[in-house]
Amino acid sequence: MRAAVVREVGAVPEPGERPDPTRADGEALVEVRAAALNPIDLTIASGRFYAGPPHVPYAPGREGVGVVLEANTVPKGTRVRFERDTGYGADGSLAERIVVDEAALVPLPDEARDAVAAALGIAGVAAWLGLEKAQVRQGDTVLVLGATGAVGQVAVQAAKLFGAGRVIAAARNADALERARDLGADALVPLAEGDLAEAYREAAGGELDAVIDPLWSEPAVSALGALGIGGRLVHLGTAAGLEATVPSAPLRGKNITIVGHSNLTTPHETKARPYRELLDHVIAGRIRVDVDVFPFERVADAWREQAASPHRKIVVALAG
Repeated sequence: MRAAVVREVGAVPEPGERPDPTRADGEALVEVRAAALNPIDLTIASGRFYAGPPHVPYAPGREGVGVVLEANTVPKGTRVRFERDTGYGADGSLAERIVVDEAALVPLPDEARDAVAAALGIAGVAAWLGLEKAQVRQGDTVLVLGATGAVGQVAVQAAKLFGAGRVIAAARNADALERARDLGADALVPLAEGDLAEAYREAAGGELDAVIDPLWSEPAVSALGALGIGGRLVHLGTAAGLEATVPSAPLRGKNITIVGHSNLTTPHETKARPYRELLDHVIAGRIRVDVDVFPFERVADAWREQAASPHRKIVVALAG
């Protein structure tokens, strides 16, 4: 079958061929229509993922949208969003066909476009479940770190749907950060040199109630200093660094809670519910997702664009 193939660890995928997948018990065979790229796809291909280097050659891509060809519990012809592990003995969504656990299939409404439905998954679910774990309540002040990334953009918009009274968007790219205001942010904090904790407090007009953190390292540590009593920080990623030196004083003195979240260890059935809720908000126009769509023949360009941190979701169209 036609597929984008990573032939060596660290290489950019190029159009090629992979063997047709074989469906096992409990799996569905899906014809792929659109595949979304995510930072984790590049991390796996580079060999920097914690599971080690991938088994090459393989087709990357953890999520996408397609049409069911064979399954036990989902009718043939159903258009679905799917997600699966890839790179360690399995091909991913940058291929004409894929086998996935039937539990990972989410049927799609007709109103959902392939590219948007593919783009919304991993990043959107992480943002939504992060806000749930942060226990965002009516009137809360919420800081979204990494607000120019895919997770951050959804989190800025969704925080208001959760009832946040004030949302502060923070990111390194000051120019890209301006767009967060259009998405509903009440204040912006460029992550530059200086006292970040004070910058967060000034933007909040006081102390923070909750932090959504895809960055870690210094931006997150400073956010702990700006949280109020009973504040919550949900840690989603390490874009700013793998380690952080966390002082005891704010944690103990303010009874702060730090909660981790990973989509990788979250059951499919747990992720399906927030994904459907997000999709309903997108269809209704309450959440916007900017998507750049590349044809399959330009998959290498799409990969390089993802590597450049585009502040937009990158999707590769395999059909339609």
